[in-house]
Amino acid sequence: MSGQEIFVIIIVALLLFGADKLPEIAKGLSKGMRDFRKATDDIKREFEESTSEIRKDFTDVTNTITNNVTDISNNIQKDVNEVSDNLKKEVDDFKSGIDKDVNEVKENLETSVNEVKENIDKDVNEVKDNIEANTSEISDNYKRTINEPDDNYYKYTD
Repeated sequence: MSGQEIFVIIIVALLLFGADKLPEIAKGLSKGMRDFRKATDDIKREFEESTSEIRKDFTDVTNTITNNVTDISNNIQKDVNEVSDNLKKEVDDFKSGIDKDVNEVKENLETSVNEVKENIDKDVNEVKDNIEANTSEISDNYKRTINEPDDNYYKYTD
């Protein structure tokens, strides 16, 4: 309300009740306002008291739920870590077994390749020796003809 509206209300009150009754009306009005304010304060206090218990209960329930969720989360994390560790161990064991098998196969293959190589070298030497023996045998059995030059045909010696 503005100052002009309050001024109009005071003039209307003076005209209706007169100057003599105005202090009594103001006193009664102030007492009514005081009682009204006291009643609203009592209502506020009662509301806060009743809701404080509800707020406390709500806080307790919230804390309990938070603690339970934290405990469950910790248990789940612990279980996940255990399973993860077990899986890692099994994978490592499996990998080491595969590595061992691969190394064993590699060694066996190298041994087999070396044996095959030695056998091939042996066979090649045998064939070479047979060829040399057959060549010398053939050359011993071979007789030259007059028209066939010998190895020293083109070499002149004095």
